[in-house]
Amino acid sequence: MRRPRDTVARWIALTILIAMLTALAFNALFVQLAGVWARPPLTEIGLLERIAVVVRVVEACEPSQRPHLAQAVGDEGFSVVWAAQRQALGLPVLAGPDFHSGEQAFKHLLQGPPRPMEAYEPSDWPDGNGRYALLVQLADRSWLMFSAPSRSWGLDDGARSLIVVLLVLISTALVTLVATRRLARPLQHFTQGARRFGADFRAPPIEPVGPHEIRQAILAFNSMQAQLRHFIQDRTQMLAAISHDLRAPLTRLRLRGEFIEDADQQQKLFRDVDEMQAMINTALEFFRDDARLEQATQLDLAELLQTLIDDYRDQAIELTFCGPPRLVYFGRPLGLKRVMTNLMDNAIHYGTAPQIELQQKNGEVVVRVLDRGPGIPVEHREQVFLPFYRLEGSRNKSTGGVGLGLSTARAIVLEHGGTLTLAERQGGGLEAVVVLPI
Repeated sequence: MRRPRDTVARWIALTILIAMLTALAFNALFVQLAGVWARPPLTEIGLLERIAVVVRVVEACEPSQRPHLAQAVGDEGFSVVWAAQRQALGLPVLAGPDFHSGEQAFKHLLQGPPRPMEAYEPSDWPDGNGRYALLVQLADRSWLMFSAPSRSWGLDDGARSLIVVLLVLISTALVTLVATRRLARPLQHFTQGARRFGADFRAPPIEPVGPHEIRQAILAFNSMQAQLRHFIQDRTQMLAAISHDLRAPLTRLRLRGEFIEDADQQQKLFRDVDEMQAMINTALEFFRDDARLEQATQLDLAELLQTLIDDYRDQAIELTFCGPPRLVYFGRPLGLKRVMTNLMDNAIHYGTAPQIELQQKNGEVVVRVLDRGPGIPVEHREQVFLPFYRLEGSRNKSTGGVGLGLSTARAIVLEHGGTLTLAERQGGGLEAVVVLPI
């Protein structure tokens, strides 16, 4: 089987290679374009003029004064030494030393007959660690030597090395930034698709992009998404079939109950049948909610809450609202309405003084439903979100339902990418907190 070429390993290797080539290219450009600035020739820095002046001044002095005068005109940039014989200077003997830079200009500055001159660089010395030196023979055949331990004109070796290192770092950083962004873009695309699926299992498949490994991961994720979608659809169809099959025997039980002469037993049977029918209907509604095709849209969450509160007030049930008059949110109106209705019903049935709070902060919408009831013990606050789980205080079917309200509410909130938690309210009671990302 032919191995794919666009793998992450090859992409990383290619990135390293491009970074190295880019660094070399930057260094070559620096040497080519900035060489004159970094290491300007002697003719452009005024040093030859200074040396020519020193030669004329020393040559005009008495030989006895020349050593002191030469030492006096030197500075930190270079030293000046006078010697009667060349051998006294301790310089290496070259086959043909040549004054490579500025020879003609320097001879013109001396304004005299031609005289021997020698120039040395550090590489000319036997150990390769010598110094820069320029020798000029005076008219009386004595010698002046101008020397420096390092090149003081232009950039020194440390500055040049620093520039080279900076160019390598900058070029490597630029190439790495471009490469990592190109590699991270498919991962971000994958992450966004996975989050869409977490919020809505009906989300479309993720388009396979990026290197081979990332594309294979996306294809595997799409396959898993399709399998989960088929599983949910099969589950819903199975439950619908079970509900249809159960309705017939329940109807027969109710008909047979009409022939029971004992009125008390008859009422008990009817209550059991009604309870079973309610459980079946509620369960079907719960499972079918997962496949509900309601589209998300912009809605005014504050208006939705105030409308629900007004409906309760029409039933002589008082709720207080604290929040902004308008808060636009992108979500499923019917689903959010069902969540808020369930939480408000619980606050009304199991507590007193229900209160609704709405606020937006840190990129989130927070809805709090508070009451002054008995609350829920800590050990049961997660269990109440399980399907068909009911606390002992909610066993009354006239108020308690069948234990699917909070399960449905949390499922809807999770579809919006939010959270639904229960906590103890300060001062007593229960606090249901819905957090929805914007």
